[in-house]
Amino acid sequence: QVQLVESGGGLVQAGGSLRLSCAASGRTFSSYSMGWFRQAPGKEREFVAKISRSGGMTYYADSVKGRFTISRDNAKNTVYLEMNSLKPEDTAVYYCAAVDPTTKSYGDWGQGTQVTVSS
Repeated sequence: QVQLVESGGGLVQAGGSLRLSCAASGRTFSSYSMGWFRQAPGKEREFVAKISRSGGMTYYADSVKGRFTISRDNAKNTVYLEMNSLKPEDTAVYYCAAVDPTTKSYGDWGQGTQVTVSS
């Protein structure tokens, strides 16, 4: 089990950039594959990006591919989401989550951070 806290959200103009951080507690952060999700008003939560335990493998949703970059620093127990060329449709609450190594599912979630992109 790991506790997650997102930060870095805010209001930006279209075309701008923002970097989100997700700080994890615990001694076994490197044991968890991590992911970023988002949920816009009136819509279901959707997958954004994921990264393997060591950071060597990443995968992105088509909607953000080429614009967003997920990374992690296991020494700092932190995962990041660098967002560039932001669009109004990127507006959502962004959540980070940890994959339970036993169930292989996203069992632990942060409380989210709001990202608003204005036109």
